Amino acid sequence: MRVTRRICSYSRAGLSNTTAKPVASYVSTQSPRPYSTNPPKARLNIPTDFSTTALLAHRPQTALQNNELPAEVRNGTTQQMNLFQSINDALSLALASDDSVLLFGEDVAFGGVFRCSMNLAEKYGAERVFNTPLSEQGIIGFAVGAAAEGAKAVAEIQFADYVYPAFDQLVNEAAKFRYKDGKAGRDVGGLTVRMPCGGVGHGALYHSQSPESLFTHIPGLRVIMPRSPIQAKGLLLSAIASKDPCIFMEPKALYRAAVEQVPTAAYTLPLSKAEILKDGFDLTIVSYGHPLFTCSSAIEKAEKEFGISIELIDLRTVYPWDKECVLKSVRKTGRCLVVHESMVNAGIGAEVAASIQEDKETFLRLEAPVGRIAGWSVHMGLLYERFNIPDVARVYDTIKRTLEY
Repeated sequence: MRVTRRICSYSRAGLSNTTAKPVASYVSTQSPRPYSTNPPKARLNIPTDFSTTALLAHRPQTALQNNELPAEVRNGTTQQMNLFQSINDALSLALASDDSVLLFGEDVAFGGVFRCSMNLAEKYGAERVFNTPLSEQGIIGFAVGAAAEGAKAVAEIQFADYVYPAFDQLVNEAAKFRYKDGKAGRDVGGLTVRMPCGGVGHGALYHSQSPESLFTHIPGLRVIMPRSPIQAKGLLLSAIASKDPCIFMEPKALYRAAVEQVPTAAYTLPLSKAEILKDGFDLTIVSYGHPLFTCSSAIEKAEKEFGISIELIDLRTVYPWDKECVLKSVRKTGRCLVVHESMVNAGIGAEVAASIQEDKETFLRLEAPVGRIAGWSVHMGLLYERFNIPDVARVYDTIKRTLEY
């Protein structure tokens, strides 16, 4: 691949002369890309074709056939949106329908790093959509207080990697507020914390983390991760309306990649309810967020080559998760894999696997051990990010081993 670099230098005189101008030169060199890519002749690990994947609604009719949508929405219109546009639409609808909704965070008034709040400050005013200081603990502390006083506070953490200074406010204040307030009756159910998460191929240590499992250990929080624009809009509106504080995690790799027809009307989708994306009888795959597209590609290859059918489940809410949906599916298929991007140790997959083996009826139906395909127990390295995140080949190989057990 040909890479052109722009080199900027100053003349010797410029070192002591503040008026000297930089001299730019261009050097063309042959060098590899500075991060990993799929092999050119790959059979399995090829980029997802988001324009054809069955997980997205490419036609208005497909989008409006969703039985979870109210009848008036199914009879309405759609508009093509990517993930960040659908989130922007949901935020705009929430702000328009309820004066108590507030939206704030670092650079939110300018549209945000990923443009999710574009034009909202101009439309709804600086008193309701505003920037905050660069303090995650301060952002969430303010959000908890606002929600306790009756506001629907939608706070943005610019990257999920930056949420750790706010952990005390989320765990010791937001999650416990209803418990400690007792008969006084106050809660912070109006709190929603949005944060972009996951890998993008070159985010490295501080822009690629998926910390959802850290929050799933905390009673009192709902943890949500959508897979598509339709899901993002409906689940975000549900989170804002929820009586529980919600952590809403947005897979940033899908912000522009995932494009589909989205109903233009306001609608909500159920929290803590999984969705069966594809029926099957020989194996259940449980996932959520971005890896669902990886699973779909692996399933397509495996079904064609092994002559089997695989059930694919999107958890959508990873805590509290829809245990009954998963257990019912595994009782039918007798085999289960859990796929997620976050580290394998103490992750969502560990909880799902433990729940399956603890349920006597489900455990007795197992034909093979429950498998986990997840990020390795290492920090995300810049050059090796693609090798850390589960890919089609890893899912395909684990499907094969599970069937052969």
